[in-house]
Amino acid sequence: MSAITLEQANRIIAAVLQRGAEIQCRPLSVLVVEPGCKVKAFQKEDGSSMIRFEMAFGKAYAALALGRSSKLVRIRADERPIFMRYLLSATDDQIFPEGGGLQIRNDDGDVIGAIGVTGDTEDKDEELATFGIRAAGLKLDEDFKDMGRRSGVRLTNK
Repeated sequence: MSAITLEQANRIIAAVLQRGAEIQCRPLSVLVVEPGCKVKAFQKEDGSSMIRFEMAFGKAYAALALGRSSKLVRIRADERPIFMRYLLSATDDQIFPEGGGLQIRNDDGDVIGAIGVTGDTEDKDEELATFGIRAAGLKLDEDFKDMGRRSGVRLTNK
């Protein structure tokens, strides 16, 4: 099983925080986890509000647990509230269905971790998560959208 390295996680976080400062975001908190949602790295900017770790973790957890961005998890939650209530219960309320959580993939398409960004708007959090992953030279789900079941290649959370 491949897992994100500490160096990669720190590069992602540094890129997110730098970009957030450049576009004048509110104070950010950024978390990177390995597969299985084990924390690899976390940073919380001065001025960030309480429970930002839990929010960032919940976004990363949602991305890994459901194999899609946490923003898409929120959309599905709106469409299927009973299903989402079950998921929240089954995961002991660890899922936070709000944009800013993305899976991180290596060049082969393997899921090597996930990121959770929180502190600004849902769209900015998601944009920053994407930016951080790309800045570290890693890949997103969208980079492998054509490698689904139709091509015979099956991407999984290892």
